[in-house]
Amino acid sequence: MAKKSNTYYCTACGYESSGWLGKCPNCGGWNTFEEKPRDVKPKKVEQAGVSTGWLQDLLDEAAVEIELDNEDESSDTSEASPKLRSNSGTNSRHQKLIQMQKVDSSKSEYYSSGISEFDRVLGGGFVPGSLVLVGGDPGIGKSTLLLQAASKSDIKSESILYICGEESAAQVKNRAERLGVDKSNINLSSEIVFENIAAIVQELKPKLCIVDSIQTVYSEQSSSAPGSVSQVRDCSAGFLRIAKSLGTTIILVGHVTKDGNIAGPRILEHMVDTVIYFEGDKYSNLRLVRAVKNRFGATNEVGIFDMTGQGLIPLEDASSSLLQGRPINVAGSALTCVIEGTRPMIMEIQALLNPSSYASPIRVTQGFDRNRVSMLIALLEKKLNLGISNMDAFINVVNGFKADDPSTDLALIAGIVSSFKEKAIKDKLLLVGEVGLTGEVRPVSHIENRVKEASKLGFKYMIVPGANQKQVKKLSDLEMEIIYVDSIGEAMDVIW
Repeated sequence: MAKKSNTYYCTACGYESSGWLGKCPNCGGWNTFEEKPRDVKPKKVEQAGVSTGWLQDLLDEAAVEIELDNEDESSDTSEASPKLRSNSGTNSRHQKLIQMQKVDSSKSEYYSSGISEFDRVLGGGFVPGSLVLVGGDPGIGKSTLLLQAASKSDIKSESILYICGEESAAQVKNRAERLGVDKSNINLSSEIVFENIAAIVQELKPKLCIVDSIQTVYSEQSSSAPGSVSQVRDCSAGFLRIAKSLGTTIILVGHVTKDGNIAGPRILEHMVDTVIYFEGDKYSNLRLVRAVKNRFGATNEVGIFDMTGQGLIPLEDASSSLLQGRPINVAGSALTCVIEGTRPMIMEIQALLNPSSYASPIRVTQGFDRNRVSMLIALLEKKLNLGISNMDAFINVVNGFKADDPSTDLALIAGIVSSFKEKAIKDKLLLVGEVGLTGEVRPVSHIENRVKEASKLGFKYMIVPGANQKQVKKLSDLEMEIIYVDSIGEAMDVIW
């Protein structure tokens, strides 16, 4: 009996090795190799490891000849333009060459998902022929959002295909009835074999196809288990070819790992056109949809939703909703304004200081980089002579946000000092500014949008960097006082 052959593969990028490696030579990941049986692939494997069949025939129609037409050239030059016709019986594939200015882009116009906040993240809506990857924790609302988008989108007369690999068709229908969505043009299938899904798409030719989820789909051309690195990679490559060939928008739902990354090879995120993460605290109704990659719009754009029994409701005025229920005149709380994508949002930062009973004080952060918090605490100890280096510090960004914007430094410092002094920051005060290691308050980007948002919400005072004074003074009709500071010492003097 032949000895069973095993191989090792990187769970991050799919790189294969005959032996275990501590560091992946392809992606540089540490301790990412796992053992699995070696795939026994057919002698003839089509592109992407999946059977292409009818899909390759579509490409063959466009691969008959290569023509370079130039209307401005003479007839002699036109006759001499290169032409290459494919010979029957050969394996060579040639795509038709065309000048960029003659490409017809009318069929690539956006069409709305029917959900304003989702359109914001997508860059205006769905693009025909695009491949979108949506990832998020279990139960966060991925399927709910996509089912609502399928119902509310501008697709009225054309078909929509929903591949429900994790649920039965009856379960999806029950959820649709609970959400009150229009089911007239949505077609359901519980098929999970890629070759069969490809045949369904060829027959139906839907304008929108949702695959929930890519980890449940497998190709019969591969012996790997569904959800494995090779299966996810090969099936995703097959869906990419379908999307580009038929002009169908395909949305792939992906699982996430315990680290918050989309499960499967890293190449999956490089392959698709758009990568969207669904974020949120399971104990809160607030949901964030964030684009980390978008070939058709801005990256890091954020859509905000409220999860209710009737589905996800867009929150276009997010700042007002985020400020509801905030305690007034409480020490350790500070407000700032961050830029998420292109939109300004008010964010509350809370700080709590306690005398430490340990040799090394505790630094606990939620939504903030722990190293940056330690750096700012050291800065306060040095510049303001505050005895806080031996105190435990607990920092929290309310509503489960992540404060990656450095403009939140000044508000964080104010919150820490407020907790230390047991003095509340005055009501209706907003702080914006990046803080350097010398204690200076550095300018921030998009200051005009931040100031307008604060004024619209009724804030009376706003502390901003002095270096942004020129941009702010261009604004008119501001019903609040703008205070310019150049150092953290000046800012603390203004607050207290």
